[in-house]
Order: sequence, then structure tokens, then C-alpha cells
Amino acid sequence: MVPVPLIINEKTYRDGIDITPTEFYTMLRNSKKLPTTSASSPTPYLEAFRKASRRAQSILCLTEPVKFSAMYNSARAAVEMAKNTLHDVTIEVMECTTAAAGQGLVALAAARAAALDESLEEVKRIVGNVMSRVNLFATLDTLHYLARSGRVPQAAALVNTILDLKPVFTLNHADPHTVGLPRTTKSALGRILKLMDATVKKGQQLHVAVMHADAEKEAIILKDRITAQFDCKEIYITEFTPVMGVHTGPGLVGAAFYGE
Repeated sequence: MVPVPLIINEKTYRDGIDITPTEFYTMLRNSKKLPTTSASSPTPYLEAFRKASRRAQSILCLTEPVKFSAMYNSARAAVEMAKNTLHDVTIEVMECTTAAAGQGLVALAAARAAALDESLEEVKRIVGNVMSRVNLFATLDTLHYLARSGRVPQAAALVNTILDLKPVFTLNHADPHTVGLPRTTKSALGRILKLMDATVKKGQQLHVAVMHADAEKEAIILKDRITAQFDCKEIYITEFTPVMGVHTGPGLVGAAFYGE
């Protein structure tokens, strides 16, 4: 894992190392100034490659989509730097077409394949296959933070606040867009389940990761409803990474999944 720096009240934290998601969302709710993120430099990637090279002759690095982050470019720069010291190690970088818990499911599939001693090419093939099948649906509690970060117009956030909407969005092939505008979180969770049902083939086993941003109660409700409605080969609850939570704010709930 290569941490992304978070800048909160002029202080820099490494996501997942210096600050937990719970601590971050508490600070976010109370912060007058919106926290920001800074792309990891090539150096942490180079160090990660060095550590991995002690255990393997080939390394596959998965990064966020380029449109969301500069981490892919940082990883590529680190690969060039590694050529001077890690002469006998093959390192490849793949840009993930999903993010958050969706990227986590892709990483787990890659790790399982690697644990079976599959070749680098086979692991890449499996990653490409899983990426093409991962879906992600989530609901936001508010557009306030997206507006503050400049990701959506202030007018949209104002309308959202007045109407008290809970937008449901999807992230497919690194292209986020809205797929529903329910009025309550309960309705939004129902909408997510309907979207999942329309996507999943009959009798298909699912790999699922339920994610939340300081909304564990709603995440547990969604997990229980997914478990009751679908045949889950594996299902997790995970906290939404602060690096993305900077833009979405607390209250996000959603699910990433793919079928066997």
C-alpha cells in the first residue's frame, strides 16, 4: 500500500498510517477549511517496489484512474527509477478502471492469483477480466463537499440542499455519473439494490465490498440486505478512504461488486 498525503489545517497526514478514517471524518465535520490531497511522489512507490522485490521477481502495481489522481504517473516514474537498482525485477503498472472498494476487489483477485504462483501475464489477464466486470453504486448524503472541492457547481449543491436529495451514482470504467435522485437514505439504499439486481445474472455468485464514510449503521443495513437478496461468495464492510472522502464528505454508503 502506498499512502496518499492528506493536508488538514496545514498539517500533512499519510492516509492509513498517520490517521484513521474515523479520525479523519471527525476532523472533516469540524474543519472550517476543506482538507486537500497531494499525489504521492515516486519515492514511496520506489520503496514499495524495493520491499516487494525481496519476495518476488515480478511486481504488479495497481493505481487509481488517471482522471482521479496523479498516482499512476508517480508509479510509472518510480518504475523508471527502479531500473537503476532493481535490475532483475519486472515491474508493471496498471491503471485501474474502478476505484475505492471496487479497486480493492480487483487487488484481492490479483493477490489470489499471485498466491497460486500464476505468471505476471496471467495475473494481468485476470485483473483486466475482473476490472471489466466490477460495478460500483453509492449514495451521497450531501453535495456540499463536492461543491467545496470544485467537483460540482455550487448551484447544484444548493438545489440538493433545498430538496434534500441523496444522489445515487455509479462509477463504471472511471466514468462517474448520477443514476438516481431519491429523497431519503432508505430510498437510496433501495435504489442501489435495484441497480444491483438489474446487473446480476440469475444464480450468479457475487464478490461484494460494502463501503461507507462514517456511516457504519447504514453500511450494515445494506450488507444485510445484499446478503439476503444475493448469493455472496464473499462480502466485506470497509470504510471509504479519506483520500476520496475529502471530496464526497461523510455519509457516503455504497457497494462494489462483480459476479463469478
